[in-house]
Formats: sequence, structure tokens, C-alpha cells
Amino acid sequence: MARGGAWAAAAAAAVWWMAAGADAVWLEIAPSGSKCVSEEIQSNVVVIGDYSVLYEHHHAHPTVSVKVTSPFGDIVHKKEKVSMDRFSFTTAEAGNYLACFWIDGEDRGLMAKLNLDWKIGIAAKDWDSVAKKEKIEGVQLEMLKLETAVQSIHENLLLLKSKEANMRDVSEKTNARITWLSLLSLSVCIAVSVLQLWHLQQYFCKKKLI
Repeated sequence: MARGGAWAAAAAAAVWWMAAGADAVWLEIAPSGSKCVSEEIQSNVVVIGDYSVLYEHHHAHPTVSVKVTSPFGDIVHKKEKVSMDRFSFTTAEAGNYLACFWIDGEDRGLMAKLNLDWKIGIAAKDWDSVAKKEKIEGVQLEMLKLETAVQSIHENLLLLKSKEANMRDVSEKTNARITWLSLLSLSVCIAVSVLQLWHLQQYFCKKKLI
């Protein structure tokens, strides 16, 4: 039983690493301008982002403004003058979600570093609450994580398959158009050559050279 539990935990950890969308990054925000991070996310996916500002100056505590937008430009999170906060939402449509950070006006003379812990999908799930609600623990919990991770991988593979099919269709249409364009160009060249030969023949006949 112990060996089975260890195997399940190891398998869950491996699949979890493949499927979990967790991305912790450090951003250096210049005194002017902004820094943005984007993630391509499917629809109906839970997203959680924890961010905090690192103070490099003991006499100043810079704050930042934050705006997170959807692929269609809708604002899903916006805050001003914060040093630590969290955004959380469920995606309504698939595409690139953009999170932008910039230093507030009164602190624009300072350089700030910001830590962003961006969690997507199963990485953003509160497994402690799930375990308490379902009254499971240990191997059962790891197997539930494994099942969820496998399902997430399957959905990602279906999405990649759909994108590959769309790209293949676009490529085939583009190749067909290029073929027709090449044939049209060749036809025009042949027609122009024939017209040139006919014109030269008529010219030489008028000049009685042939």
C-alpha cells in the first residue's frame, strides 16, 4: 500500500508539473513606462495572481497601479496605489490575458521590483478546501489531482489539435492561392510574349523586311 501510494504521488507530481499553469516572475518597473505579462488561457479557467512590490529604498515605499485585461480589452482587474494584492477571475473567452504594472505618479522617480505569482487552472485550485469538502486525503487526494491534471492535459491537446487543423486549413488555402497566382502570372507572361511576337511580325511586314 505504501509503495502504491508513493507511485500515485510521484505520478501525480509528474502530470501536475506538465499540466499546472503556474508562473512566478520578477518584473523591474522603470520610473516611467510599464511592464506587462501576458498568458494565453482557455475559456472557463480559474486564474489567480498574487503580486507584491519589493522595496529597494528604506526611505520610500513605492506603490504600483495594476490593470488586467481580457483578449477583447475588457478590464477584469484594476487597482491603484497598492504594494501587495491579488487578482482572481474565471476566463470568459480564450486568448491572451494581459497584466500591466506601472509606478504611481508620486513615486515615479523610483525603480521598483515586483514579484508576480500567476496561477492558472489546476494550479489555482484550493485543494485543501476540496479535500475537506470531499472528505478525502492522502492517496485519494493525489489521485484526484492526477485525474484533474490528466483532464487538463487532454483539453490542452484537443485545443492544440484544433489550432493545428486551423493552421493546416489556412496553409492549404494559401498554397492553393499561390498556385493559382503562379498559373495566372505564367498565363499573362505567355500572352504578353505572343502579343509581342505578333506586333513584331506586323511591324516587319509593314516595313517589308519579311
